[in-house]
Amino acid sequence: MAPRFLRELIPRREKRAPGSVVVALKNLTWVQWAQFWSGAIILTTCWTSWLAWTCDAIDFFAVSLTVTPLATQFHETTPKITTAITLTLLFRPVGAIIFGILSDRFGRKWPLIFNLLLCCVLELGTGFVNTFPQFLGVRALFGIAMGGIWGLSSASALENLPVELRGIASGVLQEGYAVGYLIAAVINLTLVAQHGWRVLFWAGAGISFFAAVVRVFVPESAFFLRAKEQEMARGTNTSQKSKIFIKETKDMLKRHWLLCIYAVLLMTGFNFLSHGSQDLYPTYLETTKGFSTHDATVATIIGNWSYSGGVIAGWASQYIGRRLTIVYVPLINGVFIPLWVLPSSFSALSAGAFCIQVGVQGAWGVIPIQLAEMSPPAFRATFPGVAYQIGNMISSASAQIEATGGANLKTTIIKNGVPTQVDDYATVQAIFIGVVAAFVVIITIIGPENHGSHFEKHKAAFEEGGGRDDAVADNVSQTSYHEVNEKSSA
Repeated sequence: MAPRFLRELIPRREKRAPGSVVVALKNLTWVQWAQFWSGAIILTTCWTSWLAWTCDAIDFFAVSLTVTPLATQFHETTPKITTAITLTLLFRPVGAIIFGILSDRFGRKWPLIFNLLLCCVLELGTGFVNTFPQFLGVRALFGIAMGGIWGLSSASALENLPVELRGIASGVLQEGYAVGYLIAAVINLTLVAQHGWRVLFWAGAGISFFAAVVRVFVPESAFFLRAKEQEMARGTNTSQKSKIFIKETKDMLKRHWLLCIYAVLLMTGFNFLSHGSQDLYPTYLETTKGFSTHDATVATIIGNWSYSGGVIAGWASQYIGRRLTIVYVPLINGVFIPLWVLPSSFSALSAGAFCIQVGVQGAWGVIPIQLAEMSPPAFRATFPGVAYQIGNMISSASAQIEATGGANLKTTIIKNGVPTQVDDYATVQAIFIGVVAAFVVIITIIGPENHGSHFEKHKAAFEEGGGRDDAVADNVSQTSYHEVNEKSSA
């Protein structure tokens, strides 16, 4: 008989989300829509969760898109400039722990607002630095602020939606990141070309501030409104709830330490996949292919119209399972690696970038819901956020690995009619992404899946027994949950 992880690769029919997606969409309240878009905006610039995740991407990729002008400004090499990317990724787990704990303990709304405002301040400060050490220092601090966004946005968006919509919602939410990359690339193509690299960071600060203002007007998650009402009825005060939270956190870690390790390994692979294909892509086109900064930016924009991949994969995962969807996408992705690195023309390389990013974003589109369903239910902000950011930390050397590999592996191109030796980022990235894609497939297959989990019915982490996986809240049902949601909109 096949191992259990293979037998359960496709979820059982009774675990698949019942009902019509269209009917579920019609039944959504304005509060549910607002909470979803507010969690995603940090990644693109539209509504709160989605908007927050979008802002996160704009702020992060501001460095990737301006490596060349930053190297000129600070008189440093490309590998030295990529140290800023590495530092940001290294400090992100700190933010994930701090803001994840605040969110699981006190609620989704105000920790996310403070998180966005902190991103705004540090992004604004980046635009005013004058020395390379100052630049590195601010980007390290920005890593702490950036680390909290994903876990808080994901938890806010998904716990307020019906189970049958969470697959496609996961894809839409995660593609806020691709939209953020796209927005940053457009700003880089237009404003940066005229006013310099600093304007990209200032624009990112303004978008983060806008996302924070939007979130102020969106109600708290119904999950926390219900939990706080019940704790108030029991007479539990703030000090008691904090003690319970600490106790339940310890119990959760004792039960799920192996799951924690697995989640970190999974997210390490995913972060190597995304950063390895994105962080130095503009530099690769300029250096190895001889593109102008303008053409490299346009190719980046074309590649990042791939956000449809995440939405389609998220929707498909609702029917064929989270893990099976993730496995399919990197396998298909590998077919397009030659198109990504072998051509020399603008059109062919742009097509290759689009195909690769459809695969990368497709796999990532399933991750928010896969981690949310896999997580201990009461710790949906902390567990996914910390696993994601530790994976980011481990993969933080992606840009430097590729930059160092390129510096030691040379190729010859014709530049201004003269054969010129340049760094061979094409070969380095092809090998790198091929190996990482294989790792993602293997680690996904052997992992768990809790398809269709009703985690919104679980106790909060500050309620007695919240650390147990079977701790369903008192007198809660899908109907009562929607009633609480309606109450919050009143």
